[in-house]
Amino acid sequence: MNTLIVLRHAKAAHVPGLADRERPLTGRGERDAGRAGRTLRSLGLSPDLVLCSPSLRTRQTAELALADLAPSAPLHLESEIYEAYPDELLELIGRTDEDVSTLLLVGHNPGVHELVLNLSLSHDDEGFPPGAFAVLETDGWAGLGPGDGRVVHRWRPKDD
Repeated sequence: MNTLIVLRHAKAAHVPGLADRERPLTGRGERDAGRAGRTLRSLGLSPDLVLCSPSLRTRQTAELALADLAPSAPLHLESEIYEAYPDELLELIGRTDEDVSTLLLVGHNPGVHELVLNLSLSHDDEGFPPGAFAVLETDGWAGLGPGDGRVVHRWRPKDD
């Protein structure tokens, strides 16, 4: 059984004139990213590999979450995560080595939310706000598709 953690970047600032990829986290976003990492640790999770969008807000989210969760976990910046559709995220996840038992994907909406809905065949309307994560169990990485994941935990910053 493999574990996929899907984490949306935490709350980012809207700075006039700043490119979207360079938007930093707000103070609240920084706190929420750290809380996400601590919550994942409290669930007994620790990623073997982190796949992260190269945007500033996703990198900051990953770094802050990993600080208390798994500071030595390999972090790979994957440009295809930025603005990715669920099928593109599934293709990227499918290339993960089978030796990786727990994978953390840090990305953007709507792609990450739709990925969770697709894998779990869920039609929830809870949303996936900044800083939210879902933990899914799968039978492997290769060939993942609709219904191949089971959500075992969801968290949103406002849940605490």
